Amino acid sequence: MPDLIPALIKLYIPLMGWISLGWVLGRLLPKGASAKLGQFIFWIGLPISIVAFLYRADLSGWILIAPVTAWVAIAVGAAFAWVWIDLGVGDERLRAMSKGLDDHAPNTGLVLQNSDWSRATQGSFLLAMMVGNTGYMGFPVVLGLVGPDYFAWALFYDLLGTFVGVYGVGVVLAAKYGTVGEGGSVKLSEKILKNPAIWSLGFGLLLRLVNLPEFAETSLRTCAWGIVNLALVLIGMQLSQLRSLRKLKQALPCLGIKMVLVPLVVGTGLMFFGVAEQTQLALVLQMGMPPAFATVVFAEAYGLDRELAVTTLVFGCLALLVLLPLWVLLFGAMT
Repeated sequence: MPDLIPALIKLYIPLMGWISLGWVLGRLLPKGASAKLGQFIFWIGLPISIVAFLYRADLSGWILIAPVTAWVAIAVGAAFAWVWIDLGVGDERLRAMSKGLDDHAPNTGLVLQNSDWSRATQGSFLLAMMVGNTGYMGFPVVLGLVGPDYFAWALFYDLLGTFVGVYGVGVVLAAKYGTVGEGGSVKLSEKILKNPAIWSLGFGLLLRLVNLPEFAETSLRTCAWGIVNLALVLIGMQLSQLRSLRKLKQALPCLGIKMVLVPLVVGTGLMFFGVAEQTQLALVLQMGMPPAFATVVFAEAYGLDRELAVTTLVFGCLALLVLLPLWVLLFGAMT
């Protein structure tokens, strides 16, 4: 594709530039700075961006395919992850039996407590596989490679797919595999109602019925792109606060499932449902996003494997730069 290299350069320069700036600021500013910026983006910035990009977004076609695709991707990834975990646990048991350590032990969980596949590690593995950074990272990538016209597909994938998965299945998995409780149950309906992105989605759809003056629309779009850049700065600030990078043995297959296998399998499946080329690319890009920072938060709150969560997050961000050209070549045309 002749336009691939210029398009990637156009995306990578601001992507890496803003993230690098955030990393530097994260080192220089107080630790609470990233939290305050995150609150600003969550409550004010992201809603403005959603309204702005929805105003001219193409909502034609079966847009509900986006969240359905997200849930299919989660299910497919979970299936592959379960198989990998089962193979890893089974291999450890076989090795233990060969050494005479597990010949008569009725509770194989005793072996797993000191293994590479403890319940906490299994929980983080599954969580990192299903919770992608389809918002702060996914939106800029889709906007840069596919264009604002297809932003709605990325938005529906994030809000009705990833978000519901995080506070639905994600919380259940974290509570099941974690070693400590969060101190209270998380109500999915409450999380949804309190999410400003949901409200801005409704407002953005209503605003499409109004003809805004050109100056107002331009100003709104300029603010939205500024928020996108701030989101990348936030990612850099959060990355600067991460320290441990271990658990590569589990992190690499997790990322292989999350960022390679699932987009390849589900993205290929979309071809059989008549999904337009650019729409398909937008969905594949969302499926191929690295694990979200929520995986680290959940690991700390529920006593999961934080080292694995951090390792998958950092190496996932690096892998994204390598994989983006592959998805563009395989699945679609760029704007």
